[in-house]
Amino acid sequence: MRPILLEARSPAALVIIAASMLSGCASLISNAASGLADNLTSAILNQDDPETVRAGMPSYMLLMDSFVEGSPDDPAMLGAAANLYASYGAVFAEDEARASRLTKRAREYALRGICRSYTPSCAWRDLNYDDFVATLDGLTPAHSEAVYLYSFATLAYLRAHAADWNSLAELPQAEALIRRYFEISGKSVKSSAHVYMGIILTLRPPSLGGKPEEARIHFEKAIAMSAGKDLSAKVEFAKGYAKLLYERELHDTLVGEVLEASPYADGLTLMNVLAQEEALILRAEANDYF
Repeated sequence: MRPILLEARSPAALVIIAASMLSGCASLISNAASGLADNLTSAILNQDDPETVRAGMPSYMLLMDSFVEGSPDDPAMLGAAANLYASYGAVFAEDEARASRLTKRAREYALRGICRSYTPSCAWRDLNYDDFVATLDGLTPAHSEAVYLYSFATLAYLRAHAADWNSLAELPQAEALIRRYFEISGKSVKSSAHVYMGIILTLRPPSLGGKPEEARIHFEKAIAMSAGKDLSAKVEFAKGYAKLLYERELHDTLVGEVLEASPYADGLTLMNVLAQEEALILRAEANDYF
């Protein structure tokens, strides 16, 4: 399907078209929204100017809000909205309070999305660790995408609330969920899931339950799966593992590789440009840190 709204040139036009569609057929809204979300995600990820994305994404976040308002039980719309909010909150929201609000909404959308297809997940936020883990056995490969989105939204939320010990207490659940994702996704596993696991395992020092050596395995898997093209995996490896264990040589090698690489790769360009910006900061601060 090639819906007309994909041809719109501005966020304002998209919002106007979306508003007119909300009074129409629910299935048409769903198909159009899904197509928009797919094409929008691709366009964002292949953009090499982060400021363009920073300025434009809020309009599309509001657009997805409108789609969710029109079809509040559609898992595809909820997942797309969760993805946009988590991405923006994790990457572009510099104000802590704003990042908190945006990532909270992202996780709420993601939970509503998976709740539609897997009833036990509806109670996840209220369960202790053992009861939470007990609900994971029923997840199947059909749930893998929803599990991935909820894991991403949860990680974005936890990083935005890193100073809150109550939020860090949720890390074991997040870790268990991604482990289950690896089990049910099989060969379709996303390399970024290994980055997420590496981050989760290094958000705490070893004395508080962190697992840096296992994290290293996941960072290396992510790099290998992307053939070294995912520069953000190398930056997170340098930040989460090398700095945590004061491995200066590994840190400098990873940072150097990121800065020397071309950022252009399908589906990775935006994150690679951002990774290179962060790598410049890591290099500038290295002498003071090590």
